[in-house]
Amino acid sequence: MTLLTVWPDNDPGTVLTRTSDGDVIAEELKAHGVRFERWPVVEGLSPTPSSDEVLAAYADRVARVVDHEGYVLVDAMHMTPSDDPEWLAKAAESRQKFLSEHTHDDDEDRFFARGAGVFYLHVGGKVYGVLCEAGDLLSVPANTTHWFDMGTRPDYVSIRFFHDEDGWVGNFTGAKLADDFPDFDTLMASR
Repeated sequence: MTLLTVWPDNDPGTVLTRTSDGDVIAEELKAHGVRFERWPVVEGLSPTPSSDEVLAAYADRVARVVDHEGYVLVDAMHMTPSDDPEWLAKAAESRQKFLSEHTHDDDEDRFFARGAGVFYLHVGGKVYGVLCEAGDLLSVPANTTHWFDMGTRPDYVSIRFFHDEDGWVGNFTGAKLADDFPDFDTLMASR
């Protein structure tokens, strides 16, 4: 179940809002230009689906977003847990990269077809932790300061939308705010 937690950006011990109500989440985020939607989850994707397989399963929904938002590049990726040392190293490296606070010159739209991840938005003196799960679409506006945590054992399939052929390009702030707030694993365990 999707979870929104809001803290003051200087006090991660104080929870201002905590809700799983989709309508409340959408309203809270809309105030900052963030779009939140829930889509029906398509069952039957393989454990390690190709980008084409995921995009075909959600073709109608993807086409609607592309038509409405003007995206030029759409892909899907997965992180499927493994005990292979190479996978474990890749997962740890990817996690550390995304835990660094950053912005993008483009919107960051993600749909979770499987699994979960947390987007932390740093806006207006607050941190909004949005624990997204299968069926959630989150659109973070360009130049919004944020970070992402996929947990210590990432397990998700997501569809990514881009206005630029370069895809994901982060502008890192150098701030270490992510170190102070509850991480993915902590939020998952607290539900």
